Amino acid sequence: MSEQPLNPSPAGTPDDAAAGTASAAPGPSAPGPTGSTAADALSLPAEPASDAAPDALSDEDAAARRAASFERARRLRQEPRFPGGPAADPAGSHHERRIRSFQPRRSRVTTGQQESLERLWPQWGLDIDGKRVLDLAELFGGLPVVLEIGFGMGEATAQMAADDPGTGILAVDVHTPGQGNLLGLAEKAGSTNVRVANGDAVILLREMLAPESLDGLRVYFPDPWPKARHHKRRLIQPDFLDLVAPVLRPGAIVHCATDWEPYAEQMLEVLTAHPRFENTAADGGYAPRPAFRPLTRFEGQGLDKGHVVHDLLFARV
Repeated sequence: MSEQPLNPSPAGTPDDAAAGTASAAPGPSAPGPTGSTAADALSLPAEPASDAAPDALSDEDAAARRAASFERARRLRQEPRFPGGPAADPAGSHHERRIRSFQPRRSRVTTGQQESLERLWPQWGLDIDGKRVLDLAELFGGLPVVLEIGFGMGEATAQMAADDPGTGILAVDVHTPGQGNLLGLAEKAGSTNVRVANGDAVILLREMLAPESLDGLRVYFPDPWPKARHHKRRLIQPDFLDLVAPVLRPGAIVHCATDWEPYAEQMLEVLTAHPRFENTAADGGYAPRPAFRPLTRFEGQGLDKGHVVHDLLFARV
């Protein structure tokens, strides 16, 4: 799982949010309202006149070109890749000076993923724009709903949805290929209990979910941000749990999993210290992997490297 948001992955990560992932180069720009791209809409400064002062004009020209390049890049980031699909920057009016645990990834989208996004997003997708409170009962037909932050390519999420059709899964990530892949997998399995949310999970938790509207939270293999100077980007932090607690029903389970030992230790410490959560493990430590959590691709990669996977299950009190 990649962290989004926010993986808070996660990323993972899941972070945020998706959810803590490496940046990728932006995809191709979508046509604007007039059929031109953002790059076409911006004109570069004219060439300097031959009798002008070369040094002064050269400095002015370079500054203007830098400004035009910056504006081109900004507009391209905000353009949707697929008309009617996930927005490039759904909460553009909610820019905040805070550390995020994820970075949007606009990597290559396959033909199948693109087809799924264009056809299924209007029915099963939503942008995290921070402009409304979601009616989860209407969105999921009255099913209890679990929030999953950071789902990677969606294989594990699709399997959990198929295995438990009586539970709705609100799956959040910022990875466009993964969004399209999950939509396609859910349709292929005949699962109608998955909704894919695009954007920052922090905005979703803070502004778009009603109090006690969720029956659980899943954060699987968020970005561990292994370098000490990056630990502040990890999703599972006290401030994040402060956002999570009010939107969970009493008894709802927060389920985290990671194969990064130092991050597992931090998760255990932070969750144990929070007054709104109680460890379901009798010994106050890690829990056995529940049967409902599939072996994820990230987990398999970690096991191949000799990593030990830790599950943590805490109940909201």
